[in-house]
Amino acid sequence: MTQEAFQQISHTIPVQPGIYKYYDAEQILLYVGKAKSLRKRVSSYFNKTSTSYKTHELVKRIHHIEFTIVGSEQDAFLLENALIKEYQPRFNINLKDDKTYPFIVVKKEAFSRIFLTRKKWNDGSEYLGPFTSSGKVRELINFIKQYIPLRTCKLNLSEENISKKKFKVCLEYHLGNCKGPCEGLQSLAEYNEGLQQVRNMLKGNLGSVIQHFKTMMHASALAMEFEKAELVRKKIEHLETYQSSSVIVSKHLNNLDVFSIAKEDDKAYVNYLMVQNGTIVQTHSVPVETKLEESEEEVLEFVIGTLRTSFNSLANEIVVPFPIHYPDPTIVITVPKAGDKRKLLDLSMKNVAYFKAELRRKKILHLAGKTDMEQKKVLYDLQQFLHLSEVPVHIECFDNSNFQGAFPVSAMVCFKNGIPAKDDYRKFNVKTVAGINDFATMKEVVYRRYKRLKEEQSPFPQLVIIDGGKGQLSAAMEAIQELELLGVTTLVGLAKQEEELFFVGDQESLKLPWNSDALNLVRRIRDEVHRFGISFHRNQRSKGQFNTVLETIPGIGKQTIDDLLKAFKSVKHIKEKTTAEIASIVGLHKAGIITNYFKES
Repeated sequence: MTQEAFQQISHTIPVQPGIYKYYDAEQILLYVGKAKSLRKRVSSYFNKTSTSYKTHELVKRIHHIEFTIVGSEQDAFLLENALIKEYQPRFNINLKDDKTYPFIVVKKEAFSRIFLTRKKWNDGSEYLGPFTSSGKVRELINFIKQYIPLRTCKLNLSEENISKKKFKVCLEYHLGNCKGPCEGLQSLAEYNEGLQQVRNMLKGNLGSVIQHFKTMMHASALAMEFEKAELVRKKIEHLETYQSSSVIVSKHLNNLDVFSIAKEDDKAYVNYLMVQNGTIVQTHSVPVETKLEESEEEVLEFVIGTLRTSFNSLANEIVVPFPIHYPDPTIVITVPKAGDKRKLLDLSMKNVAYFKAELRRKKILHLAGKTDMEQKKVLYDLQQFLHLSEVPVHIECFDNSNFQGAFPVSAMVCFKNGIPAKDDYRKFNVKTVAGINDFATMKEVVYRRYKRLKEEQSPFPQLVIIDGGKGQLSAAMEAIQELELLGVTTLVGLAKQEEELFFVGDQESLKLPWNSDALNLVRRIRDEVHRFGISFHRNQRSKGQFNTVLETIPGIGKQTIDDLLKAFKSVKHIKEKTTAEIASIVGLHKAGIITNYFKES
């Protein structure tokens, strides 16, 4: 959009706070921004006499602008974060953190169980977290079970079932890990008291847990139950030892969020410490890619908003290394110069420096710029660990991707001599598989890839990694068998969580030495196929490549499809609408065609 074209619409831009969206001529979202005054902020892009190259490129591509007016600057801040997270516009800051994190769920049921989960269901249960490490969460659950006996069974412990004596205590009761609520040996009130202590432990409030056990110990001593009192005393001792090693700075600090940043050119690295009751209960570092020469302050403001939302932070104070503008007036921004908060900030800065150095070290594992022998040492190690007949100088890796259980695509990345060979990366729109079927999808894309290599008489990789479970690996092997390529290449599966490799038919998986260069290379390949697959999927969605169901309806054109999607947001919602509701958008004739099509399909 030229400055002249912008001047024609500038007077129509609202002056209220809100968010603005820049689109190109192909309706692809380029950028999302927030502003106290939309007119003033948007005008600044077109009135600057000198801008950076990237900003100039953005302005040149703008075809039209959309606005959303909100009630306050804080609302604009939250909406901007939500839209960037959902659409990942090309010119916005890119927070490279697309993982899912585990929660500890307190199940809504009689005598609630606690367990690890990665999905939140709207079932009334209580979800604590998320946590950055599933290993740490399991360790925490095991630690809790040492001190607070809770049931692990899935029995329906209703009052009626217990009174009818439908159940018998299991081994966990005899081991002292459960107090037998299934036989009525523990009341619901006592069980819920234990659950409350679990909540306190998960929130870092060990003081109240220790006080609870001290009360129990004194009560046991007064009742002459000295063996029981001694067991509780040992629990108190262990908890106090754990507390002294967990409380990093001070027991008197309130809940805090601590952030630090290290920025270098168009890359930034941010560390987050969540502090509750003087204890660091979460620590997380993320890489960030800037697009328009954003300042450290702008990057940090964006990441703070995103991470506080992701980790459900309720802290009313944020500790940072320099002043920032945070739109929520109820949040205190602190830049400490000394004391406990400064120690926490220094600790965060050490973490972000280590994270930055670690990423740089991992980047070295791409092996770019090294001698041939240095490059192949990792590959020789991988050959030895996997007992391959050849050095895997050519490795390919496949991964499936879908969006909310729909629109499957697949991706393949290629590494040669341990270095990404991006010209050989491949994207696959699934052609023969109806619906979501990871096994059939994997078989299709592996078959298509190696059928082409066979026909072109191109060299085959020495190693093929299938990112998924044994089902995906078996499906990929079926494709290799149908192509009569057994023995030409070696296929291995990569377990998504455990980082274990396995061969077709093996009962036991193969674990590479932890933090070995060979395992780090496998991780790098896995991360790259995830990145490439997710990027492909997002591009397809942004281009509307998944609106094919509507496009196949005879007599329904692009404008009608655009009008329907603008009104109802998705094909799923359109299917749920009545003929009258659809007719209010596109007229009765086309509404009849659409509803009849969906009834017959």
